[in-house]
Amino acid sequence: MKCTILHETRGRMRVHTMQGAMSLQQADILEAYLNRVSGVTKATVYDRTGDAVICYDGPRETVTKALSSFAYAKEQALVPEHSSRALNRDFEDKLVASLCWRGIKQLFVPSSVRALITVARSVPYIKAGLTCLMHRKIQVPVLDATAIAVSMLRKDFKTASSIMFLLGIGDILDEWTHKKSVADLAQTMSLNVDKVWKEMDAGSVLVPVADVQVGDRIVIHTGNVIPLDGKVVSGEAMVNQASITGEPLAVRKAEGGYVYAGTVVEEGDCTICVEKSAGSGRYDRIIRMIEESEKLKSATEDHASHLADQLVPYSLGATALVWLLTGNMTKALAVLMVDFSCALKLSMPIAVLSAMKEASDYHLSVKGGRFLEAVSEASTIVFDKTGTLTRAEPKVAQIVTFGGNDEADMLRLAACLEEHYPHSMAKAVVAEAARRGLRHEERHSCVEYLVAHGISSSVDGQKVVIGSHHFVFEDEHCVIPAGEQAKFDALPDTYSHLYLAVSGVLAAVICIEDPLRPEAADVIRGLRELGVTKLVMMTGDNEKTARAVAEAVGVDAYFAEVLPEDKAAFIQAEHAAGRKVIMLGDGVNDSPALSEADAGVAISDGAAIAREVADITVGADDLYALLTLKRLSDALMERIHSNYRKIISFNFLLICLGVAGVLPPATSALLHNASTLVISLKSMTKLLA
Repeated sequence: MKCTILHETRGRMRVHTMQGAMSLQQADILEAYLNRVSGVTKATVYDRTGDAVICYDGPRETVTKALSSFAYAKEQALVPEHSSRALNRDFEDKLVASLCWRGIKQLFVPSSVRALITVARSVPYIKAGLTCLMHRKIQVPVLDATAIAVSMLRKDFKTASSIMFLLGIGDILDEWTHKKSVADLAQTMSLNVDKVWKEMDAGSVLVPVADVQVGDRIVIHTGNVIPLDGKVVSGEAMVNQASITGEPLAVRKAEGGYVYAGTVVEEGDCTICVEKSAGSGRYDRIIRMIEESEKLKSATEDHASHLADQLVPYSLGATALVWLLTGNMTKALAVLMVDFSCALKLSMPIAVLSAMKEASDYHLSVKGGRFLEAVSEASTIVFDKTGTLTRAEPKVAQIVTFGGNDEADMLRLAACLEEHYPHSMAKAVVAEAARRGLRHEERHSCVEYLVAHGISSSVDGQKVVIGSHHFVFEDEHCVIPAGEQAKFDALPDTYSHLYLAVSGVLAAVICIEDPLRPEAADVIRGLRELGVTKLVMMTGDNEKTARAVAEAVGVDAYFAEVLPEDKAAFIQAEHAAGRKVIMLGDGVNDSPALSEADAGVAISDGAAIAREVADITVGADDLYALLTLKRLSDALMERIHSNYRKIISFNFLLICLGVAGVLPPATSALLHNASTLVISLKSMTKLLA
């Protein structure tokens, strides 16, 4: 690709592509390509000018070489399934057209013609007001219609036109911000599945999702996301369809049942015959789910909307009262021209949706405004340990064998079972087997995964279980080989343990090193400074390991060897005590607690079901994002409360000045609508510097 460097500073360059008009698709391809270049931190392409701004921290030569070797034809695979670029273009054009038409009309159209245009444009507003009245409702459309109608009856067409112009601009900005925020939110909720188990003649093989075709059969295990639409041909599973329907309860899917991409298997296993290729239809379903869901609305937004409508009768009553007391229609109109509802209804949703968009800039995916509100108001935060307070990628530190078993054979057997499941400890076992170059055949029968317990299967006719101490020794009643109790008692307490038993006898203990996140203690202190009064860690791990981690990070309390229902029960108890709760977790076992919390926060590289049921997903690679989330939520609530104060005080001042005869109605209307626009635009600015 030929391009010219227009401007350059250290770590940043602006280039102009030497081509004709750039299409929206070309802009998306180039932007996606540049953001994948090694060393590029952020690249933005402007389709109208054909320019690209590239920020980088790597070698300059890498960027220039990438630009010179770029070709649209070679990078067609980078075309995103969905892009906000066309949406932005559409609303930019609408806004510019509205402003230009306003200017042309004022400069070149005769006043008599402008009056006729104003009358024609008023019809929809008056109709909307009459419709409200017919339904026995006195709401914002009634107030707008009255203000416009009275202005025209007084032959003040300029004021009526100004009111409608500013209302129209507000509608454009409101719709634009809402649709853009919803689109960005839907994009963050899109699938992030790279590989899937595909049925082959020789058995199940892990293949890239892109290689799966319509008609292929794929196997989905407990805790995994379903990446493609299809029909269940064997097996049975409980499927969480919250991303499609918004309903949190899992639905049973058996042979003949249809499953959708993006849903998650909570229990069971199933084989699916793929009927739709990657990307077909899911995005549109997410959009519909978001738009129809009340999750998008916070309690503050609801309050603002209701308050806006409740104030309308008072505004009309005050108008009538001023007219009766003064007999001056001009002073009465000063009240009518200034209402609180417009600003309240417009600025609050914009503030919330803009905050959700800003959260995505910090790799935080927020599914609704009320969850930001919950984070701001929460006094209790519950942390899972493994994969949350500790590293998301634990490592195998030691393998202790029993009964004369070979270490490599035991690791191979454990990896054979664990590779089907998403828990961080399972990933550690599989990774260690791969590091040692251990290959294994799929020798096991159907694998049963018990959440927060372990895995049970049959290998070469022998029952094999792997999991927690409670699962292996208490539930499965496995025993330690004779004469090896002392060896078992000497297992290091500093590690988490996975117990592997064959035919009811302990075969090996895999010691998992689960290093604490270096930022964990700082984050705990930071949350306490931000007003969180109760910080709790809950884990299924043993007492000694849990105590060591709890003391290291500085939580207020900890609970060890807990089950998923225990975490959910604790949150219920906190709710009963009148406290709002945030739950932070990453595993399948965390999903009940994530659902129960006022705001469930999932770690992005955790289990799919955790991300699915969570209200907020942290995509950053450290916990400092949680502090950002808290600060962002607090800043949002402060902005909303500030907007309340500004709207009420400024509009009350305008009413007083109008009644006093200082401001004419037209000026009051202009200042009122201008303030609404200013507050709304301010609400779209960044909350965090």
